[in-house]
Amino acid sequence: MQGNKTHKKKYHFTNDLYVLLVVVHLFVGVGIFYIPLFSKLYFTVVCLYFIGKVLLSPTREKVMWVLFGCAYIAAAESLFRMTGGGLFYEFSKYYVILLVLIGMFFTGVSNHSYPYFIYFILLVPAVLVASTTLGYDLNFRTSIAFVLSGPVCLGASALYCYDKKMTQEQLLQILACMSFPVLAMMVYLFLYNPSVKEVLDGTGSNFEASGGFGPNQVATLLGLGMVALTVRFFLKSPTLFLKVFNLILLTFVSFRGLVTFSRGGIFTAVLMIIGFFVVLYGRSTFKKRQQIIGSLFLLGIGVSITWMITANQTNGLIENRYTNKNAAGEEKSDISTGRVGLFEREFEGFLRHPFLGVGASGMKQVRLEEEGQIIASHNEVSRLFSEHGIFGIIILLLLIFTPLAYRLKQKGNILFYSFLIFWFATINHSAMRIAAPGFIYGLSLLHITHEKKRPISRKQLIEH
Repeated sequence: MQGNKTHKKKYHFTNDLYVLLVVVHLFVGVGIFYIPLFSKLYFTVVCLYFIGKVLLSPTREKVMWVLFGCAYIAAAESLFRMTGGGLFYEFSKYYVILLVLIGMFFTGVSNHSYPYFIYFILLVPAVLVASTTLGYDLNFRTSIAFVLSGPVCLGASALYCYDKKMTQEQLLQILACMSFPVLAMMVYLFLYNPSVKEVLDGTGSNFEASGGFGPNQVATLLGLGMVALTVRFFLKSPTLFLKVFNLILLTFVSFRGLVTFSRGGIFTAVLMIIGFFVVLYGRSTFKKRQQIIGSLFLLGIGVSITWMITANQTNGLIENRYTNKNAAGEEKSDISTGRVGLFEREFEGFLRHPFLGVGASGMKQVRLEEEGQIIASHNEVSRLFSEHGIFGIIILLLLIFTPLAYRLKQKGNILFYSFLIFWFATINHSAMRIAAPGFIYGLSLLHITHEKKRPISRKQLIEH
């Protein structure tokens, strides 16, 4: 009987409490919009709550609370930035680093995570080069912190997550944790910009539809919310109510993501969902595949409705945006909105300094001297090449092949490819401006186990 009670408690935690927390966060979005300083209060409570849970929870639960805290703060980063709730711009990355360091103190790291110690060592030469090349117009400390906070966040997350054991159920709870602040941001965006038609001025990324903040970052995290809700829709929606509930949430989040007119985050979300489907379908039984196809049909209806509503609310401009046309319907010459040019300039920096590179944040210095303006990179890959030289190539190869090698031994993570896709796609259109790609890269290194169902005893059946 006790075992049955435990099972019921677990069900309530992952379903009933999930619905309650969703509703709470919808009201959080309302509170942030209407009440001055509510965002700062929300930020403070959340940060203190997760640090408190990590410090005070039993050792066996610390890993989960560290990952809950990191997931929540990483997903809430754009919300805190657009509403002025955070302490400073880069806070989320430092908070993730702090939580995983606390986690390492209590639960240590795997002996096999040494590739990420090498990764940290390979970052050092670029700092030394920058100390001799950055001019007075660029503050050395802040410039280095800006370009390396993301890579350090990634390295710390990877070190901590490597081979940490947890169940698929716990992994899905981490995803749910990511979705909560995204839903609060979604509500805030609807209140901030209730009519998309009024703020349309073409097919470029729209700041007003993104809460007055960077559309790229907002779309990236809304895309992450889309993935979390899609996974929830397929794996944790056993009833029709939960399926409809999650599908409606997915529709609203997708709409707000599309109307930012920033394509990178949406394309990334679509690729992640495809990666998830391929793995899920491939490892499912025939009966389960039939259920997946049925759910996929329902999802297709939701996607179609979302696209039609978005097309209507944007007067068809969203279709032009995703077919690379301007407001007049003429095809644009550059589908990358200038990113290819930046990539080429940074690759030139690598060719001129192939061994040590131009140093951390060095390309900003180069652009300042040659063009008279400071332009931050949109592509972490080209930045690695230009600023780290040959060490950047080694870093990139290490980051790609270490998780792939780990995957050969541990294949339980159903979201492994989705996590890697998010990291690689995001750093190619938004560099590492937010904490999410670094932290989610770490999630690909988790050791996911599958709980064995306990046989129900005859006595339990009689009592039941």
